[in-house]
Amino acid sequence: MSEAEIINLIVLTFKSAVPLIFAALGELVVEKSGVLNLGVEGMMLIGAVAGFIGAVTTGSIFVGMLMAMAAAVLVSLIFAVLTLSLLANQVATGLALTIFGIGLSAFIGKPFLGNTIEGLQPWAIPLLSDIPILGPLLFNHDPMLYLAVAAFFGVSWFLYRSRGGLILRSIGESHEAAHALGYPVIRIRYLAVMFGAAMGGLGGAYLSLVLTPQWQEDMTAQRGWIALALVVFATWRPSRVMIGAWLFGALTIVNFYAQSQGVSFSSHLLATLPYFATIIVLVLISWDAAKIRLHAPAALGKPFHASD
Repeated sequence: MSEAEIINLIVLTFKSAVPLIFAALGELVVEKSGVLNLGVEGMMLIGAVAGFIGAVTTGSIFVGMLMAMAAAVLVSLIFAVLTLSLLANQVATGLALTIFGIGLSAFIGKPFLGNTIEGLQPWAIPLLSDIPILGPLLFNHDPMLYLAVAAFFGVSWFLYRSRGGLILRSIGESHEAAHALGYPVIRIRYLAVMFGAAMGGLGGAYLSLVLTPQWQEDMTAQRGWIALALVVFATWRPSRVMIGAWLFGALTIVNFYAQSQGVSFSSHLLATLPYFATIIVLVLISWDAAKIRLHAPAALGKPFHASD
């Protein structure tokens, strides 16, 4: 394998990880507030189709990204109202949101099925992109990849270096105590759910506008579920989310590379590598249940109703 091929595979790994980074970081913030939203897959699909439609109709990928985020947020408000205001079961409502997102995206995207657009092109950073090896690896990517890295630093700073992040984490640990101190638990959880949806929509839009610039039904290929597993795999830490996303991105690219090289192995089995790895990771971390309980928000998935 030549140096150029190795660099290309690493770049493709970075790109393949971007949808997972956006979706998993968004879900991480949601779960840190004590809310479990299993509708990530549905929100990513809504974001993918809304972003594609927005880009096709306006001719602007930037507008498409904004529409993807807005559409995912609007859909997430259904989940938020049902679970936070009406105290519906979060697991059942999240699953319903995924089913709803799959069906709605297929319906509104039908007129655009199979259409293609010119995707977002890489931005070569002057001078830095000319550095041998490091230049193509780090400084010649599309802007959404840079945004994903910035999102990681932003979420990390917010959760562990800001007062707002401290309040959000305190609500996730004990909503009763946070409410007693005067913090608006429901309002903050609404904002967390909306942020998680915007990130999920952005992850979906990256698929339809950058990674494979076209619309196809179910094009997320279960990435929403992998993003959910990543949050647990990362024990609710942003740095481990990034590592996990790159790992699963690498497994996806290994599958495509093996097929392109004519490896005498079933392509269907190779395609299951990321999902098989997800199962293995979840089994391994489930052996240490005490560690999961230690890092998981104590109020995760528990409904809250103000007593006064």
